[in-house]
Amino acid sequence: MRKLVVSLYNEQWIQLFMEEAEKLNFIFKNEIIDIYHIGSTSVPGLKSKPIIDILPVVKDIHHVDNFNLEMQKIGYVAKGENGITQRRYFQKGGDNRTHHVHFYQIGSGEITRHLAFRDYLISHPDEMKLYGDLKERLAQQFPNNMKSYIAGKDYFAKELERKALAWYDGR
Repeated sequence: MRKLVVSLYNEQWIQLFMEEAEKLNFIFKNEIIDIYHIGSTSVPGLKSKPIIDILPVVKDIHHVDNFNLEMQKIGYVAKGENGITQRRYFQKGGDNRTHHVHFYQIGSGEITRHLAFRDYLISHPDEMKLYGDLKERLAQQFPNNMKSYIAGKDYFAKELERKALAWYDGR
């Protein structure tokens, strides 16, 4: 069973992202157009589950499936779309998960959604602190219940996302 832990920000998360991005760029070569560190570990100062979220942007989402074996060789489990259309999702670390990789095809609105959320939190430290404190409280309240943790932060996260998209479009 996965134990839910929310940690203080760790500067090593940047290095962990860069190391993994290098591996992905080596495997996917010219398929990857860009690669982003997303999620809470990409926001300096934000409390987070210590899982590195990576968003590679690819030319054709369907080509990603051709690399499942190479991804498996570096420790990933392919999860297909995993509930989000036109995404390819991979997890690394099993119950002690370390990385999530979310592939999207260039032009996907999901790319903007993730980048807006990240950049909004970086630019709004008060909102970032509220979000981090909420996640920490929920992790303490539900250390063995990921569904309750996610449900507990859902409204606040959706509200942040709404603000982030409006802010991102207006920059």
